[in-house]
Amino acid sequence: MTEEKSEELEAAGAGGERSKEPSAEAPETGAGEAPKAAPPYRASYAFLAVVAVITLALDLGSKWWAVQNLDKPFARVDLIKGYLSLALAHNRGGAWGLLQNESENVRRPFFVLVSVVAIAFIVSLYRKLAPNQTALRWGLPLVLGGALGNLVDRIRYGHVIDFIDMYIGNGTGLDKLVEKISGPMREYHWPTYNIADIAIVAGVILMGVDMFTSRKKSAPPKKAEEASS
Repeated sequence: MTEEKSEELEAAGAGGERSKEPSAEAPETGAGEAPKAAPPYRASYAFLAVVAVITLALDLGSKWWAVQNLDKPFARVDLIKGYLSLALAHNRGGAWGLLQNESENVRRPFFVLVSVVAIAFIVSLYRKLAPNQTALRWGLPLVLGGALGNLVDRIRYGHVIDFIDMYIGNGTGLDKLVEKISGPMREYHWPTYNIADIAIVAGVILMGVDMFTSRKKSAPPKKAEEASS
């Protein structure tokens, strides 16, 4: 009996030692394991939405103020006399009066379609942003907010509300220069615009800055000149 028990104990001990040995099939982990690839960069849609919504709110709020305070005969607020005033205007066309004289059945569908296509393009382009495209990251939501602001006007009223009037008046000193360039005139007025237009122009400028800086960064470095023998 004693010999049988000792043999059983030896067998159990050997089995326990074998169970402690690592399995050959177990996956190896540790310092030798290759690091996982970082997930691709995705621009934050929250940032796009916040900047666009703030731009839209400023635009619609300023237009509401303009309608409440400037929708009166001869209503005008001079900010910088002879240069900058606030005066209500209804722009039925596009920039610089594009399609101004076309019928409502042509203008409204055209500008709504253009706005929707522009918004879709902005959102799709925003998805492809690289981490270093800071100018474009700001420019796209500004353009988006401005496009939405003017789109709301066209859907609600059939025209865009403009109220910022930048001009060169008589007696300002610059009127003489303008007369030499374009001939005699009472005043020279830039097309009336709004906050949405400012946001769109600022966004387009930032897009241009991004295009310039991106080309500069992607340009191959100049080869060092070979030393003359």
